[in-house]
Amino acid sequence: MKTTPLHGWHVEQGANMAPFGEYEMPLWYPAGAKQEHLAVINNAGLFDTSHMVGIIVTGAGARALLQHCFSKDLEQCLGPKKNPLVAGRAVYGVFLNNKGCVIDDGLVYEVLDHLYFVVVNSGMGRVIAKQLEDHRAKALTANPVGEGRGEVAVCDLTDTLGKIDIQGPDSGKILAGILENPEKVFADMPYFSFKGWFVDGVEGVEPVRLKDGTAILLSRTGYTGEFGFEIFLEAEKTLDVWRMFLEAGADRGILACGLAARDSLRAGAALPLSHQDIGPWAFAENPWLFALPERDAEGHFSAKFIGSEALEAYVPEEYTLAFAGFDPRKMVVSEKSFVCDSEGNRLGIILTCATDMAVGRLDDGTIVSLATPEEEGRPADFVPRGLSCGFVKLTKALTPGELVWLTDGKRKIKVEIRQDIRPDRTARRALKKML
Repeated sequence: MKTTPLHGWHVEQGANMAPFGEYEMPLWYPAGAKQEHLAVINNAGLFDTSHMVGIIVTGAGARALLQHCFSKDLEQCLGPKKNPLVAGRAVYGVFLNNKGCVIDDGLVYEVLDHLYFVVVNSGMGRVIAKQLEDHRAKALTANPVGEGRGEVAVCDLTDTLGKIDIQGPDSGKILAGILENPEKVFADMPYFSFKGWFVDGVEGVEPVRLKDGTAILLSRTGYTGEFGFEIFLEAEKTLDVWRMFLEAGADRGILACGLAARDSLRAGAALPLSHQDIGPWAFAENPWLFALPERDAEGHFSAKFIGSEALEAYVPEEYTLAFAGFDPRKMVVSEKSFVCDSEGNRLGIILTCATDMAVGRLDDGTIVSLATPEEEGRPADFVPRGLSCGFVKLTKALTPGELVWLTDGKRKIKVEIRQDIRPDRTARRALKKML
């Protein structure tokens, strides 16, 4: 198994370690997954995400190549007005094969008009870099976007970067304590924007540094649904910066968090896990179709990309839906577990089942969170029991509010199909309000 630059620290702290992708990663620390989950809702949590992979795409043809290989229309992707992707902004999407099935999901960052940074999942650097290389010639012929024709280079940075995520309402306050110039950095930094670069000396990129001089790419993104940041830096600096965060956040209840809390937080935020909730089936009829370009009245996308023709011709056969239970009980996802109706008729499979410990139901069935303001329905004495939540893939289209059961043939858990799960998430809140 591979290890991240923080592996030794995890072991020293008594983390429960387990394989994840190609890496040995912490599942939880002595505080436990529940407390780590709640720390992100109430204060701040720190995640080692150095198993993620960065890919640099450079050259005059970089944008055209990504337009061809990535699912988002880079010319119509930002905000309600669907403006083009510009320097300092990032966008979420998927990489598909010709059948419209997911190879991986990821983020594309525009650093400069000829420099893009792609972030994909553990172990997927080689795969996505090869996808980009294999389609380079075709992309430059098929998608001459602006001046997007010309040379392009692809560089897989697997195991050369460190990555730390700080998530939770106090993230900005903690980060401000270790940034060299927090007021300047935080000025004009909306959701899915970023600043800086993880090496010095790139012409046209204004650096962002920590107080010890470490250069970072600071991204206002995350995988929890809560306010926070992702930080990319040189691998050898990771441990020092991790310790800086823990020291700066000690008075604010910061906790190191493992993959268990990461999974329960992202499930409650209705975010997919690649190769589990999205994978080798058509990327259609799911909650994440915002990862695709706009469609016209005839169902055609505003941009062509690998897999677009297959998706345009797709006839629905399966439906991926979010759900929330009525108590904390979970169902183990296995070959024996499945989804059924009230009479036991099989409807499909369970993709994810986790417990969001920050939410609960009121007497009328309404779901509220610890982050829900009292004036919007959270009782003053609210103590969440937690609710099971996640995603199912069914052979039948259901509407929000309908009930299904998760079962392993012995136990049955009633859950409700939902459009959303954990309310009042903070990820999109204005930075000024969070500081």
